[in-house]
Amino acid sequence: MTQMTFAQKVLTYHTEDLQPNWKLPEGVDLLYPFAGEDTQATMRVFYEKYFSDNRDRIFVAGINPGRFGAGVTGVPFTGPKMLREECGIEHDFTGRPELSADFIYRWINEMGGPDAFYQDFYITSACPLGFTKDGRNYNYYDDKKLEKAVRPRIIENFDTQLNFGSRREFLLCLGEGKNYKFLKTLNEERGWFGEVIPLSHPRYVMQYKRKSLDVYLADYVAKSERALSSIA
Repeated sequence: MTQMTFAQKVLTYHTEDLQPNWKLPEGVDLLYPFAGEDTQATMRVFYEKYFSDNRDRIFVAGINPGRFGAGVTGVPFTGPKMLREECGIEHDFTGRPELSADFIYRWINEMGGPDAFYQDFYITSACPLGFTKDGRNYNYYDDKKLEKAVRPRIIENFDTQLNFGSRREFLLCLGEGKNYKFLKTLNEERGWFGEVIPLSHPRYVMQYKRKSLDVYLADYVAKSERALSSIA
């Protein structure tokens, strides 16, 4: 039997294995972007372009999919604008540019561009599905009841995705606050990675620290290179 590529594992997990049957606290709605034909087609092009191999990669974990990035395209931190302009993938999606994606692709370009970056890094989310409340993005840790409800899903998410092909020395965590605290504690319990390295969340940087953009980019690059240095 032919071994599945990294891309095939990603696509099977997100479009077949994940199901929108989660029980959530009242008032919280599930964001499940992976059922749409356009989204699945775009994901297929993206992952087959960059991940059609069996390389082990350094995992980068965001929080959970948002409405304007993965919630549209199915690709974390890669909204319609970046998908077309940075990855050269045409599509019919519309929607406003995503601030976080802007920063992430500045980082990716500092690391040599998408072709080079995705050979060594895989961007995912701590929680594989997203949430909205009152029509706005909602994070898994914004509500203790929600966090408790999805904790088993987050554990299952990592247990499954690490088998795609993961370097275990480091996890790069997007978010130095609640996402980092949660994942660091969970990692100490589960022993997935040698160390969880926190990075300032891209949206925080773009929204509040834009004048110091170069400083934050340099920090991203330095920590990425530290993770890369562990690869023999």
